[in-house]
Amino acid sequence: MMCWYITALFLILTGCRESSGRTDSSRLRETTYGTCYKVTGVKDGDTFVLLMNGREQVVRFAHIDCPEKKQPFGNQAKQFVAGLCFGKYVRLIHYNRYDRNRRLIAEVILEDGRNLNKELVRNGLAWHFKKYSGDTAYAILETAARQQRKGLWAAENPVAPWNWRHR
Repeated sequence: MMCWYITALFLILTGCRESSGRTDSSRLRETTYGTCYKVTGVKDGDTFVLLMNGREQVVRFAHIDCPEKKQPFGNQAKQFVAGLCFGKYVRLIHYNRYDRNRRLIAEVILEDGRNLNKELVRNGLAWHFKKYSGDTAYAILETAARQQRKGLWAAENPVAPWNWRHR
């Protein structure tokens, strides 16, 4: 497990570098230990599209759940994600797991090394999705955002997206 953390840290520190000889900007870029993919679309706060091996792949953010588009802060979450990654290159931390909609479940690392999943929680634009994640880092980030009343936590009684969908 420690080896995984060291590899992830190395990927964050090395960043995305364009491979030599590539001229088509829509093609993927490679790093020493990972691959960077170009984000071509943002569906909502926790789902986006990128080019992977010449094909579009929908990616669902691991560990988190953002408000739905018609829910308060849903559009803000989508705009936040689009502002940080649309048209840019990202790296993914994933375990080849897909949800029932064939979306790849992943943590998203921006070119500057920030974890986009954690940035959403830190800024009060996502819940830690405890049903599918036991990662305490996300729980800590959510608690801090709640205490600071950031984003959706400024509302009196924010409704979790998993409850909103079942209304």
